[in-house]
Amino acid sequence: MDRLKQLESFVAIATRGSLTAAAKAEGVAPAIMGRRLDALEERLGVKLLVRTTRRITLTHEGSAFLEDCQRVLVELANAEASVSAGGVKASGHLRITAPAGFGRRHVAPLVPRFHAMHPEVTISLNLSDRVIDVTGENFDCAVRVGDMPDSSLVSMRLADNRRRCVATPAFLRRFGTPRHPSDLSRFACLTLSSDASQTRGWAFRVPRAAQGRDPRTGADAAAGEYEVIHLKPTGPLDCSDGQVLHDWCLAGHGIAWRSTWEVEAEIDAGLLVPVLDEFAASPNGIYAVFPQRKHGPLRVRLWLEFLKSEYGRPEYWGSAGTIAPASSASTQPSATRKRAR
Repeated sequence: MDRLKQLESFVAIATRGSLTAAAKAEGVAPAIMGRRLDALEERLGVKLLVRTTRRITLTHEGSAFLEDCQRVLVELANAEASVSAGGVKASGHLRITAPAGFGRRHVAPLVPRFHAMHPEVTISLNLSDRVIDVTGENFDCAVRVGDMPDSSLVSMRLADNRRRCVATPAFLRRFGTPRHPSDLSRFACLTLSSDASQTRGWAFRVPRAAQGRDPRTGADAAAGEYEVIHLKPTGPLDCSDGQVLHDWCLAGHGIAWRSTWEVEAEIDAGLLVPVLDEFAASPNGIYAVFPQRKHGPLRVRLWLEFLKSEYGRPEYWGSAGTIAPASSASTQPSATRKRAR
C-alpha cells in the first residue's frame, strides 16, 4: 500500500474528525480509509487514533506524528508546484510581518498587488514594532529595517535605508540652520524616548582631524579621513512613537532624524527640508528575513522576488532619491547561526 496515501489518509481522518468525513472528501468508502489507517499503525507499531462510535481522538504519539505529516505534505506540495506549470503557480497561506510604520507605507500597499498576481495565495499581514519571533510564531517572512542582529534566520537585503535630519522651512527661517552635527545642541530636536529601540543616537559621518603621530604605526595620522559619530540630541519633546515625531516635525516643533522612506513625500512636496546631508552616515538596510529551509515554499520565494523587484525600482522611492536598491554584493541571502529573533 502506498505509504504516502497512508499519511494523507491519516491527516484527513485526524483533521476532519471521522473516517466517514475523510472518505467522503476523497470519494472512497470509509472501509478503505480504515484499512489505510490500520496499515499505517501496524507499520509504525504505535496507536495513532482512538476510534469509538462517536468520535476519533489522537493519541499522544498521533498528535506529534500529525504535525510532522502535515509539514511533509505541505513541503511536498510546494516542491511539486515549483516545477509544475513553469513554477509560476503558488498556493497556500502566506504569513508576513513588518514594523508598523514601514509596513503601513511600503508593505501593506503591495500585498493586494501580490495577491492579484497569485490569487490562490491567501495572505495575513502583521504590523508590529515588537521584534517578532519569526520561527516561533510561524511567520513565513518578516521585513525589518536597520542593522541585522545575528540570527538563525536567512536575511536578504532589499534596499538601502538612509537617515536624514529634517525640519520645516518655517522652523529653519525662525531658528536658523545647523551647519555641523555639533550645532544640534542649540536646536530643539525631536527624539525617541529612552524606552524606544533607538539606543545609539543619531549617526553622522564627520572628518577625522589629524591627531599627530599614530602610536601603533609611528606614522602621522592623516587628516581628511572620516569617522562615524553618534550624538544624542535633546529637546523639550520626545516620544516612543515615530509617527508622533513625524507629525511634530511637520508641525514645526523641531528637527527630527528620520528614515528617508518616512519623509520622502514631504521632502518632494517642500513641506520638509533636509539639513546636514553632507554629514549623513552610510545607510543601513531594509531586509527580508525568513526561516532557513532547504526547499522554501514557492509562495515565499515569489513574495521575496516581488519585494526585491518593487524596492529595486529607483522611482519607487520618489524623487528624493536617497533610498537605493541593495547593492549587488548584498542581494544574495546569507544565514548566521545564533539565536533566532
